[in-house]
Amino acid sequence: MRLATIATPEGLRLHVKARSGYVDVAEATGDPRMSSLHHVLCSGDAALDAIRGLQDRDGREVSLADFGPAVPTPPRILCLGLNYSEHALEGGRAVPTWPDAFVRGSDSVLGPYDDLVKPALTDKYDYEAELGIVIGRGGRYIRAEDALAAIAGFVVLNDASCRDWQRAGSQWTAGKNFVGSMPIGPEVVTTDEIDVSDLAISSTLNGTVMQSARTSQMLVSVPATVEFFSSFTYLAPGDVIATGTPGGVGFARTPPVWMEPGDEIEVTVEGVGTIRNRVIAEKGAPSDWRWRPTDTKAAGL
Repeated sequence: MRLATIATPEGLRLHVKARSGYVDVAEATGDPRMSSLHHVLCSGDAALDAIRGLQDRDGREVSLADFGPAVPTPPRILCLGLNYSEHALEGGRAVPTWPDAFVRGSDSVLGPYDDLVKPALTDKYDYEAELGIVIGRGGRYIRAEDALAAIAGFVVLNDASCRDWQRAGSQWTAGKNFVGSMPIGPEVVTTDEIDVSDLAISSTLNGTVMQSARTSQMLVSVPATVEFFSSFTYLAPGDVIATGTPGGVGFARTPPVWMEPGDEIEVTVEGVGTIRNRVIAEKGAPSDWRWRPTDTKAAGL
């Protein structure tokens, strides 16, 4: 089953991919609460089963511009860094023996085909192709062999990163949390539809393939990732886990390759989908803003 959040005159509403087009779940079930993916995930298997019954209907055609973030308001976005050995090595690091975790805020999500705004405060805007896990049942102390039962499905995401902000301090938070910097979608593909253990994953910038790998190359697999994060926190319905990016990112190239206004960046995960975003320049940022990693003295440091 494939679930999408789509813009309508009533706002963003959950849809299911049907025999043709997409069916508005709330409209078809007569339950307005079913317009929210978060409500559906919190309601458990009964709600998902009701949606499965809508797949044989005829829906409406939807333009790419109408797709919203597949998970519009995730309670949390938990992320793994350095989860492919090639990516760790290209950054001059040893292959990690412990998962490297960080967190994104929900206001960093963006629609799968929306314009990706290059922040005015960065000169080093990088792409990161990733497979995302969407938590369904969730829980605490979830063993790897039980992980699929805790997962609702999977998405494609671009963990776009401001490398100068990421590296200005010892923590990654600032560089990973600019508003609208993580396109996610186009659909949540449920676990009964796809096996993500060995899928092709890639990014393409202006038609040139920049990253190409397989999810089987992850250092921490999808089940182990769920087990790891549930070791220290309760995974809640709607939480998103970003599973890390392969080698080939922009900062590691010679010369470095950064996303610039006018570029088009695509991220594809085999069987899950493709997201595509045009990069545009941020407007309205103060020209005299003192916090710029390229000149820490300007910030009074």
